[in-house]
Amino acid sequence: MHLYLTKTIYTISVGLSLVISMFNASANDDYEEMRLKMLADIQYTVEQTSDYTGKTALDERVMKVMGKVPRHDFVPSGMRSLAYENSPLSIGSGQTISQPYIVALMTDLAEVDENSIVLEVGTGSGYQAAVLAELARQVYTIEIIEELGLEAKQRLQRLGYDNVTVKIGDGYHGWEEHAPYDAIVVTAAPEEIPEALIRQLKPGGRLVIPVGRQYTAQSLMVLKAGLNGGIEQREILPVGFVPLTGNH
Repeated sequence: MHLYLTKTIYTISVGLSLVISMFNASANDDYEEMRLKMLADIQYTVEQTSDYTGKTALDERVMKVMGKVPRHDFVPSGMRSLAYENSPLSIGSGQTISQPYIVALMTDLAEVDENSIVLEVGTGSGYQAAVLAELARQVYTIEIIEELGLEAKQRLQRLGYDNVTVKIGDGYHGWEEHAPYDAIVVTAAPEEIPEALIRQLKPGGRLVIPVGRQYTAQSLMVLKAGLNGGIEQREILPVGFVPLTGNH
């Protein structure tokens, strides 16, 4: 899951240094320097894509969480040295952990807060769920590949994310039991936006979703449920995600 733009930088800009100084971006561990470089790369990519997104910076809360969540715990052990590169990585079963910029952008677009109930479709390794869980009250996440889902559940429990509930199943139709949601984040691309997900949004809720066929033009979309039942839809930028599989 990645953006068309892959250029990275290796120095922290003055602007990002000021942001980082406002919070403890990472613990004193072996990955601290890698985390800081990742934050710099995210900020650089935000600036480079501002013509698409209208954003020159992401919410400081999101950037703080990106500097906190231990991405190296969500990638295969043999790839830990690459964990904080601003690029997607394989996690097995034909799936990937998304580019950090994309995780940060989708989280920013979801506009969650400490009271939010969030649905994620496509748990993968659990990284996006962990990022959302740092900001939201409760995250429900669905993974169709049983092996990945069970591993993610154990990983999230081990890391103390007790506000994340993992389900093995087809997320195309959402998780109606816990609806409506303040935000829904989909981490794989359907060819069309699932109507069930739109119906499971609260008034004012936001659906962040990539749409389009694999290996063709895909767009990251944001849909907002209006208070009167209408839907506002906005195209954000071109992306490349694995397909949303399942019975649909």
